[in-house]
Amino acid sequence: MLEANISQQNISQRNPTILVTGGAGYIGSHAVLALQQAGFRVVVLDNLVYGHRELVEDELQVELVVGDTNDRLLLDQIFASHHIAAVMHFAAYAYVGESVSDPGKYYRNNVLGTLTLLEAMVAANVKRFVFSSTCATYGVPKTIPIPEDHPQDPINPYGASKLMVERILGDFDVAHDLKSVYFRYFNAAGADPQSRLGEDHNPETHLIPLVLMAALGKRDSISVFGTDYPTPDGTCIRDYIHVADLARAHVLGVKYLLEGGNSNGFNLGNGSGFSVRQVIDAARQVTGREIKVVECDRRPGDPPALVGSSEKAQQILGWQSQYADLDQILTHAWKWHQKRHTQAST
Repeated sequence: MLEANISQQNISQRNPTILVTGGAGYIGSHAVLALQQAGFRVVVLDNLVYGHRELVEDELQVELVVGDTNDRLLLDQIFASHHIAAVMHFAAYAYVGESVSDPGKYYRNNVLGTLTLLEAMVAANVKRFVFSSTCATYGVPKTIPIPEDHPQDPINPYGASKLMVERILGDFDVAHDLKSVYFRYFNAAGADPQSRLGEDHNPETHLIPLVLMAALGKRDSISVFGTDYPTPDGTCIRDYIHVADLARAHVLGVKYLLEGGNSNGFNLGNGSGFSVRQVIDAARQVTGREIKVVECDRRPGDPPALVGSSEKAQQILGWQSQYADLDQILTHAWKWHQKRHTQAST
């Protein structure tokens, strides 16, 4: 029996199991795929409010536990029945406008849900945590590109909820030696290069999928909110980072922690930005289709430009963006949307 236990322990050490919360969502599912490719075992926890069961069970073929991070009993059961080496946490609500109109929903899920998860981890002696944070913790940038030591002054409850978790993680490190890596990333975009996974939100608020839906004829037009910003073409500039690059960074983050790394935070971006008009023009080239544009007034709280510096992630984690080209990002997303919506209509 002792030899069997030792053998099982060695297997677990060679192929650690990672609990991925929100693993049925856009970024979370790509992280699950990247973990699998790196040799990790994966268990997904997702309440399926926005996640997609079929992507986890059919495409990724990993164990899916349907439930919520606020369910402490369920969390205790997961940690008791699996040898979890680390947790990757994507389970958050992320609609900025909704966070303004319903802040309680965001604080309850994003903050309280994470706190419940962290307390369950401490009770189970799981001390490695990778957190999906956001550049929204910075608020309106004072410098471009934004470094990690830029002042954090979020302008909406969504960004505030993520910043609260970052501070909680610092306190849990001091009190419980729970080591964490948090990634503040910019505009996630694109899809798995092999079209196994992609972006499918309901409702959809991100520019690239909305543009591609217009190219598919699923939308009449794309709205451009503000054409008088102090940018070269008057529209907002954003730093678009390929979701596969994001996923790979999370794998590097969990490896860093499992190898004894201390708690740390990193920006993830490409260090350059594209305007709304540039994205639409590039989408026209990639899809070969006309995309009708409707110009609208600015939305409150939209900074003219958001571009991040990823030098720290490059230096400490050895991370490099593989798909920084906008045409590549759009091409991968376009293939996914064509596949997804063709399947949906058949």
